[in-house]
Amino acid sequence: MNQRGSLRPDKRLGQHFLVDGDIPDRIISSARFRSSDGVMEIGPGQGALTLPLSRAVSSILAVEKDIRMTDFLRKRLSASGISNVTLVCQDILEFDLDAIPLPPSGKIQVMGNLPYNISSPVLKKLIHHRKRLSRAVLMFQREVAERLTAPPCTKGYGAMTLLIRYHARPTRLLEVPKSAFYPVPKVDSMVIELDFERPYPSHGVDEDDFRKAVKGAFAHRRKTLLNSLKRYLPAWEPHLLLKRLTDCGIEPARRAETLTMDEFLTLASTLAVDKHEAG
Repeated sequence: MNQRGSLRPDKRLGQHFLVDGDIPDRIISSARFRSSDGVMEIGPGQGALTLPLSRAVSSILAVEKDIRMTDFLRKRLSASGISNVTLVCQDILEFDLDAIPLPPSGKIQVMGNLPYNISSPVLKKLIHHRKRLSRAVLMFQREVAERLTAPPCTKGYGAMTLLIRYHARPTRLLEVPKSAFYPVPKVDSMVIELDFERPYPSHGVDEDDFRKAVKGAFAHRRKTLLNSLKRYLPAWEPHLLLKRLTDCGIEPARRAETLTMDEFLTLASTLAVDKHEAG
């Protein structure tokens, strides 16, 4: 405990406490939660978001890895007379999302302030369970959030952008300055919404084929599309890759960051047609 009666953040867990009292209300307002919503909160910490959110939704399942935080928050909720929050002390990466009962609204919504070191595995887990999820409102380091929402021909646009967009529609909701946290991190943060009910129209393109095309294109970002694919897919004959790019109407000398989502879908579909020929 520090002199203000709150717990000390654990650096090993990447903890930064949200201490700006205005930010939680702004996040909840921008996320447009409804009174019938059931929300799973990842990493509630000391409850900066949990308490105001509990007054806006039907129920909260708060999953917290740090037992110190769980005990602290349980006492805080009791003292505030809040009874619609269920606390679970467990690592979110090991938590069984399939065991969560579906709320009256039909699907689970997710909220969380994600430490940088678990952002990618958490995203993969949410995507895996997306059929049970309506959306996720998540706070990331600003650079990560910008990558998830980047348009083509920008520095942040990459494989992560496209793989997320395949499954959900990302929207930037709110920028959060680093001064809103204790201890103060090195970078600002951003809250984004991932709407799993609005995936990109894939037109029947297989997810694995799409992922392979995207990762191959961005495997060597500074190289041309053709050269990057040649290095990532060595089993393919260069002349066959060249022909497939031409069939798609994609100039082989372009770089991956210039391709749109639709072009990547077309490329994935075309490469998949002859993948048996590539071994």
